[in-house]
Amino acid sequence: MRISALLVALITLYQGLILVRAIISWFTSPDSDHPTIELLKRLTDPVLDPVRKALPDTAGIDLSPLVVLIGLELVKRLLT
Repeated sequence: MRISALLVALITLYQGLILVRAIISWFTSPDSDHPTIELLKRLTDPVLDPVRKALPDTAGIDLSPLVVLIGLELVKRLLT
């Protein structure tokens, strides 16, 4: 397996984690202390937090997952 194929697979997995976190956020409290949600937060916050800080306030709608997903997709396309 080429390194680029491995990176694409890892990026795809990370995109899935971000997507799951975004969907879960529609149905749970942001302060939820469920272990699965805590794990998702610890895995995705290091990437989402800087994007959140860079984006303007959008009346409570968090667009950082969308921005990160688009950025990761661009990186995947550059690798293939």
